[in-house]
Amino acid sequence: MARVELEGVSKRWGAAVAVEPMSLDIADGEFLVLLGPSGCGKTTTMRMVAGLEDPSQGEIRIGGRRVNEAEPKDRDVAMVFQSYGLYPNMTVAENIAFPLKIRGMPADQVAQAVKQAAQKVELTDFMQRRPKELSGGQRQRVALARAIVRRPSVFLMDEPLSNLDAQLRVSMRVHLKHLHHELGVTTIYVTHDQIEAMTLADRVVVMSKARIQQVGTPEQIYNEPANLFVAGFVGSPSMNLLDGTLTQGVFESGDVRIGGFGTLTHPTVVLGVRAEDVHIGSPEGASMVKEVFSFELTGDATLVTVRHGARLLTARAAKDFRTAVGDRVGLSLHPRSCHLFDAVTQARLQPNA
Repeated sequence: MARVELEGVSKRWGAAVAVEPMSLDIADGEFLVLLGPSGCGKTTTMRMVAGLEDPSQGEIRIGGRRVNEAEPKDRDVAMVFQSYGLYPNMTVAENIAFPLKIRGMPADQVAQAVKQAAQKVELTDFMQRRPKELSGGQRQRVALARAIVRRPSVFLMDEPLSNLDAQLRVSMRVHLKHLHHELGVTTIYVTHDQIEAMTLADRVVVMSKARIQQVGTPEQIYNEPANLFVAGFVGSPSMNLLDGTLTQGVFESGDVRIGGFGTLTHPTVVLGVRAEDVHIGSPEGASMVKEVFSFELTGDATLVTVRHGARLLTARAAKDFRTAVGDRVGLSLHPRSCHLFDAVTQARLQPNA
């Protein structure tokens, strides 16, 4: 296990910027997730830690040791890729054993280490099969076991679950969560899937356009988004966003008027509210009255969507709530559940700030 430090690290290819200067301090044993859309710089960041890309500037330290000039094999990291990277002519046991054999470990020690790694990912019944005889989830577990068997200081995982179907992704998230608890190895995990980030991470680094947008626990990222990008990117469904003005603590947007924001005045704001914080019911006394634009039954809830100007607003109702397109419903928003953002800078506003 090891602490990983990035100090002023960036990556450029000529005029193209892949990663703006960034600093991160990843604690020993922490599970850190780099989250963001394609092209935001998260994989490039991981590749710099692995030694597969040289940083344009800054310093990378693993376990207190500067590794900028160190070869990937000398950094004591193990990578798990989206593509699995298994040898098709080898059995499961041989794939897991390969990193140890090329290091010249004695055969009896290799056998014991392979057995232990396979047990941790529940592969002991598949040791003599070849990759083509395995499901996608089983292949990914072989890739995990091959990384585990080396006992590295740091795990680097680049979109490891992207090729799996929805049910397998849920199963593999459970395996990964338990595995990290059991091994306690520092892990850097890259994904564009915010559900993976929220369920796996100790801390999440949200990235967009080569920059870090926010670093925090899953709870902080979800409950206190630093800006409009984080607010809209994290959450399913996405946070509802309404354009408006704020005068002496009263938000106004068309026919919507919500008070309770202290004495804050701002000419152009965006109000954000999560679907679960929008109460849906009868029109009497509601913050707004709208016609149902769409509704979805998700099993554990009913999502009701209405239109407000150019925006769509979604409320999460009880699973037995029923409505129809065109029905008029009342939606109520409590100021304590709302978030305010500057419409120009897109940064979060604090009431009375």
